[in-house]
Amino acid sequence: MTDAPVWLVVGLGNPGPTYAGHRHNIGYLVVEELASRMGSSFRAHKSGRAEVVEGRLGAPGRPGPRVVLAKPRSYMNEVGGPVKALASFYKVAPEHVVAIHDELDIPFDTMRVKLGGGDNGHNGLKSMRSSLGTGDFNRVRVGIGRPPGRQDVADFVLSNYSAAERKLLPFGVDSAADAVECLVTEGLERTQQQFNS
Repeated sequence: MTDAPVWLVVGLGNPGPTYAGHRHNIGYLVVEELASRMGSSFRAHKSGRAEVVEGRLGAPGRPGPRVVLAKPRSYMNEVGGPVKALASFYKVAPEHVVAIHDELDIPFDTMRVKLGGGDNGHNGLKSMRSSLGTGDFNRVRVGIGRPPGRQDVADFVLSNYSAAERKLLPFGVDSAADAVECLVTEGLERTQQQFNS
């Protein structure tokens, strides 16, 4: 009997306290929620370029597959290097990689899950595609909506959520974490049926 595949779940964001509350850092928030569900804390990986948590996701008494949660320590546009290093280290195929990221084209408080697709101007996805040599990894796309008025997109993603959004944010983080759990335990189709609102 072969071992079930390991999943690599990557929260996209920028490291350091300056960026912690930014829309671009939603991926970090979701993997932190998943780590707390596992009862674990992030530790530096020996590659030196990411923090990881290893464990299992699934219902109590029904442990699911092995999962490595990762927060790359590089900036968003260079995230591919650490992701490739972790995928090689843990022998994870692209179809078992999950990127959790902010998505401009989806309204705030909404999300979509998909396999593959374009980068849509997202530097983290572009870097991952370049380093992994394929875009065929899973994406949990957490909606942040478009910037208001004429605000520059880069300024918008690198700014904090509004006060009204911050009230709803924990529910969105929770829901995205649920979607990741469903993806690794139940598969893509079931997850899309349940979460692609």
